[in-house]
Amino acid sequence: MFFRTERSIKEFMQFYPIVSWLVIIHLALWVFIHFLQLPLGWELYTWGSGINYLINQGEYWRLVTPIFLHVDLMHTLFNSFALVLFGPALEQMLGRFKFITAYLGAGIIANVGTYLIGPTEFYSHVGASGAIYGIFGIYIFMVAFRKHLIDSANSQIIMTIFIIGLVMTFLQPNINVYGHLFGFIGGFALAPIVLANVSPYSPWRNYRNRYEEDDEIQFDPNRWNKKRNTSKIKKNILWILLGILVLFGLISRIGLF
Repeated sequence: MFFRTERSIKEFMQFYPIVSWLVIIHLALWVFIHFLQLPLGWELYTWGSGINYLINQGEYWRLVTPIFLHVDLMHTLFNSFALVLFGPALEQMLGRFKFITAYLGAGIIANVGTYLIGPTEFYSHVGASGAIYGIFGIYIFMVAFRKHLIDSANSQIIMTIFIIGLVMTFLQPNINVYGHLFGFIGGFALAPIVLANVSPYSPWRNYRNRYEEDDEIQFDPNRWNKKRNTSKIKKNILWILLGILVLFGLISRIGLF
């Protein structure tokens, strides 16, 4: 589920357009706000940040807009990489509409929880972490109640990453703990709805669907069997990437970037 088999970025974008566009939005907003450092960019950042005091004054769009904004480059890359790693399988399983509904729904629930329980005096937060923890919530629901949708190897991976993320939530400074926890709760609560009548993730389904749309593309269903000999290498690469992800997260929190 978490091994990328696409042959190019273009192919990835064709198979997972929602994940792709979310990442593009993350990066585009970082460039506009933080890299170019235009006055209009800072105004956009201020206008969209989740500021509890202003939400209390009726600016309810701030329950949605923080999902797309980030503090700096490392924050942007951290969340975007997590989305690329864990989002595609879920986008295929749920379909585009249910995936974006679950993603935004979990993110909004995270922001609502932050508003209701977090500090009211000018507490500010941004980031897609709540929505990403919502993705974790859906996967954990699968592990607990929809075991036919996720195999044991991927269950172990998602449980390990979730536990690491949960521990880091409480250990790292400047983390919106409420957003992480309520994002997870939101994803877990939405899971029974969005997982209704879905099929397990299959890496060859994308190619089969494209083959059915374009007779010129030759689909070989046995290509996945040919990859079994390299599965151990891929698992090692995955763990290396996850280790890098965790390291980047730690580095970004201690102010080295």
